[in-house]
Amino acid sequence: MMTAYDIAYALCGGLSAPVWLLIPAARRKVAEAMANRMGNLAARKGDGPAVIIHAVSVGEINATRDLVRRLRDKGPAGLHVIVSTTTQTGFARGLEMYGNAADVTLVRFPLDFSWAIDRVLTNLRPSAVVLMELEVWPNFLRRCRRRGVPVVVINGRLTTASFRRYRWIKPLGLFKQLTRICAQDEAYAERFVALGAPADRVSVTGTMKFDTADAKVDMTAASAMAASVGLTPGGDLVWVCGSTGPGEEPIVLECYRDLLKRFPRLRLVIVPRRPDRFDEVAGLIESAAFVCQRRSAPKPPHSAAVILGDTMGELRLWYALSDVVFVGRTLVDLGPRQHGSDMIEPAALGKPVVIGPFTGNFAEPMTHFVAAGAMRVVHDGAELARAITDLLGDSAEAAAMGRRAGTVVIEQKGATDRHVKVILDLI
Repeated sequence: MMTAYDIAYALCGGLSAPVWLLIPAARRKVAEAMANRMGNLAARKGDGPAVIIHAVSVGEINATRDLVRRLRDKGPAGLHVIVSTTTQTGFARGLEMYGNAADVTLVRFPLDFSWAIDRVLTNLRPSAVVLMELEVWPNFLRRCRRRGVPVVVINGRLTTASFRRYRWIKPLGLFKQLTRICAQDEAYAERFVALGAPADRVSVTGTMKFDTADAKVDMTAASAMAASVGLTPGGDLVWVCGSTGPGEEPIVLECYRDLLKRFPRLRLVIVPRRPDRFDEVAGLIESAAFVCQRRSAPKPPHSAAVILGDTMGELRLWYALSDVVFVGRTLVDLGPRQHGSDMIEPAALGKPVVIGPFTGNFAEPMTHFVAAGAMRVVHDGAELARAITDLLGDSAEAAAMGRRAGTVVIEQKGATDRHVKVILDLI
């Protein structure tokens, strides 16, 4: 049966049609959602307990790995895990991680229509639903409550921008419908309470991002990758710029030009955040009068080229080869949803990390790194060049900074186990 909310939700989609119909990428996104997010799923087999873990996109999907593993280890016999995601890239990553797992089902999270949600809940019969970080939808929460399915937010965070938006819909009582909220830090916890969540349902459990960081890396694979692009770690100095965003690569390339005057053996590796920018960044490198050596290219390596990491799943290997790291999507303001990439990964490897000021998506981890003197924050290209110069020129300080970063990662682990306990108590 169509509800008033369904009608309003459909009207919002209709009113926005003039925008998404004119933009090919948006049009494809809407068509894909209508095709795959209407709850048309096969019924789950068996009568054992099941938990839905909703992870919006790639970052959240990656954070589910340890959570799923520990639920398997500590959960009741026959526990079935259903991982849902919203984006195409998140679904593709989910297939890589869980495509062959018999006890994990990967699905697309339903659009917020009553019939789509009811199909999902009827066919999957979850004992509980876990929302990673936030992603609360009014109708979904309402339909879960009607069926007595507890919903918990873990790794919860409310950025300043999100907090302002949710204040407009506070009268809907959205956060009152959540069974538990596990916030990353006290500031986020206070925001959840301010939006109407009962204080006794909100607790601070930390961020799972530290738990997913691994200090081990396959150095055989890293060495082979280095050889394929003409890198000589230990002979060359290697500056890796990971997960860069629009507007950052020109700044990095200009800094690199200046750095070469003092460090002629310095090699630059740029790994853009999004694969659809690989060709664009290759053009930027060449327009800056550098030779571009693409990781994906079979041609013989050029010993003085700027290296473009244009393959997926190899960023940790690049970080492992580095002498110093810049983490992108932090130096240029790309909007609140794009503030920050994962700086915990290179920190776990004990690398000295330089980062820009726009790190809102990693606000809680950054408080720990900054307090420990484990990262250097810069605000523009001039400061970036000075920071890289200082770290390359003082290997002892660079190593010490890397050790401090690694220590922070070790000390902040444990959130996943705390979340597992909350989930199993609900089941």
